[in-house]
Amino acid sequence: MKILIFWDVYWRIWRAALKKELPLLRKKYNPDFVIVNIENASSWRWPIEKHVVEIEKLWVDVMTTWDHIFDNMIKVKDYLDKIDSKLIRCANFIEYWEYNIAWKWYKIVEKNWKKLLVIHVMWEVFMNYKVSNPFLRVKEILKETELENLNWIIIDFHKETTAEWYWLWFFLDWSISFVFWTHTHIQTNDELILPKWTWILSDVWMSWPLYSVIWADYTSVEKRFLTWIGKWKIEQCLDKHYVVNWVCVEIWEDMKCESIEKIRIRGVL
Repeated sequence: MKILIFWDVYWRIWRAALKKELPLLRKKYNPDFVIVNIENASSWRWPIEKHVVEIEKLWVDVMTTWDHIFDNMIKVKDYLDKIDSKLIRCANFIEYWEYNIAWKWYKIVEKNWKKLLVIHVMWEVFMNYKVSNPFLRVKEILKETELENLNWIIIDFHKETTAEWYWLWFFLDWSISFVFWTHTHIQTNDELILPKWTWILSDVWMSWPLYSVIWADYTSVEKRFLTWIGKWKIEQCLDKHYVVNWVCVEIWEDMKCESIEKIRIRGVL
């Protein structure tokens, strides 16, 4: 089984890059499942429904989010409320019985009588939200789905710091097929197979303007970096040179991960 993972589609130029590159990668890798993070698909905020549907039409199986999930909620709530929504939020937001947080926090996708579970959790350090323990939340979900006869399990762990990566790897080794991390905005060189055949990668990176400061025009951040005054407005980079980052993962029938290939493509629209 092959899975293509495409991370952090940023704004309209990189939605266009996704449309351009995904058919080519489908032809080359023939994936069984495609997972895409779309947190920034409508600029640097939670995507609106129009853009979610636009990406769903590319035959994407699961769309994940990040810490900005509620920032633009009114423009995507109707899609999130759908029974067949392909969009999932982080599973470990803190819930209270009077203020239930709706929508899916994990998703099981079935094709050709095979089931893939995708879990999405977030670490709280340097984030805007307090969340419950992600390690225990993952264990709860694995317990909750243990009768589903799952074939493969993948976890997207959204974080800013590093130490928790490595502990989670060993904490979940053998329980899952592949764990990857996001949000540090650089594709890492630490892909590894653990003793019990779980594969890990600490960051997939994102898809954004090639000549930018994360996503910003580099001249627009100059005053902020030189003066540390936050009032200076940061402008989006409009250069149409892009870089997209993928991971292709191949997993055996017994959940053991066989191979992982990092993919980095530069192009221009």
